Amino acid sequence: MSDVNVQVSYDDLIPNNVNLSEDRRLKRALEEWHPGYIDWWKNQGPDGFQEAQVYLRTAVGVDPAGWAKFGYVKMPEYRWGILLAPQEEDRKIAFGRHKGEPAWQEVPGEYRSLLRRLIVVQGDTEPASVEQQRHLGATCPSLYDLRNLFQVNVEEGRHLWAMVYLLQKYFGRDGREEAEAMLRRHSGDADKPRLLGAFNEATPDWLSFFMFTYFTDRDGKMQLASLAESGFDPLSRSCRFMLTEEAHHMFVGESGVSRVVQRTCEAMKTAGIDDPFDVEAVRKLGVIDLPTIQKKVNFHFAVTLDLFGAEVSTNAANAFNAGLKGRFQETKIDDDHQLDNSTYPVMKYVDGEFRAVDEPALNAINARLRDDYVKDAAGGVKRWNKLIAKIGVDFDLALPHQAFSRRIGEFAELSVTPGGIVVGEDAWQAQRDEWLPSKEDLEHINSLMKPVQEPGQYASWIAPPKVGIDNQPGDFEYVQLAS
Repeated sequence: MSDVNVQVSYDDLIPNNVNLSEDRRLKRALEEWHPGYIDWWKNQGPDGFQEAQVYLRTAVGVDPAGWAKFGYVKMPEYRWGILLAPQEEDRKIAFGRHKGEPAWQEVPGEYRSLLRRLIVVQGDTEPASVEQQRHLGATCPSLYDLRNLFQVNVEEGRHLWAMVYLLQKYFGRDGREEAEAMLRRHSGDADKPRLLGAFNEATPDWLSFFMFTYFTDRDGKMQLASLAESGFDPLSRSCRFMLTEEAHHMFVGESGVSRVVQRTCEAMKTAGIDDPFDVEAVRKLGVIDLPTIQKKVNFHFAVTLDLFGAEVSTNAANAFNAGLKGRFQETKIDDDHQLDNSTYPVMKYVDGEFRAVDEPALNAINARLRDDYVKDAAGGVKRWNKLIAKIGVDFDLALPHQAFSRRIGEFAELSVTPGGIVVGEDAWQAQRDEWLPSKEDLEHINSLMKPVQEPGQYASWIAPPKVGIDNQPGDFEYVQLAS
């Protein structure tokens, strides 16, 4: 490792390892941006809990001793920091036309616009998810879950800070304008929506939140991992540290869905209900039936696949060629990392069937990243099914076909069932409620969304966690609500 400043600076309540106190221009820019951020947090962040004391983890350094400091804090007073992974000595660009050259410490002029766009798109997703989840606190199933929601929220806020730091530090006036614009766009706003479609969808209930953090935050993992390969070293280092926090978000999602599934299956066994498709009987138990959970899987998986963009993309090829955004685990891939003469099989619908069609690997960067995502997402589904089988219920959750309910890419114009059968649009619409949450499904879920705010207590539709946060006891008061 090179000699890198890892001392924590507390000036302006911004933990950092980027010598902020010595960079007067950057410090002044962030001081000007900070009040607008706090206004955004108070107006668009968690609604009704700004004065609550929340048992949160705060990162004040990148070493093990500084990464996870636990304590009570009011969220508007949370110390959002700017923390980069340690700099690798003599790091080289690992892919693209600049492969083997020293990683850039400053923005390469020829790629300035493309690099700024990559940072802005990533940065825009961070506050968007906070906005999508701002009303969930009112229906929390427990203080444990409420705290996990807020931990995810403040870390998404810190990820916004990470991207704003890059914009303010390296892109001058353009960067400052982009940083301000990210506070003006809002999820679902008719006039100024967020940049990506999935981040304008509502998150109306806690099952949606768990699915979002499992599926959509997993897209975040894949995107951050690709950007962590960047030849622009400050972006790489920012994303490498962000990945440590993204892992917690996916844990919240996977464990949340597991606990919903567990509670449903246990309630069925206790009541002597063997048929998971006896939805009416299962719902009377005050839980979410497994077919509805499957519909939620279908919805969130399909929406998230659209985030990867068109499977064949010249924009993705340009970013790879430029050395700005690599592939998932780029350095572990056994090829020349330039792809000039390589192909990659891309699933397409050709002559009435789905088949793999070889495309130039450079143009198929998005398709490969999506395929890596699907493999990664399948792991949690397998674990959910093992839990269902262990309790003794005959039901398997499954990822739908990749062409199901798509709006972007190769399959946007097709009407495809979760099993991968192409049907007419009328037939698809006639069966839609069998595959995606219906009005009745959503009404049932919503009927269960009643707040549980007593320490150690949980809503009827979700099981308690196996262990507490920071090894706290089961009745720990994770959120001290303002009186």
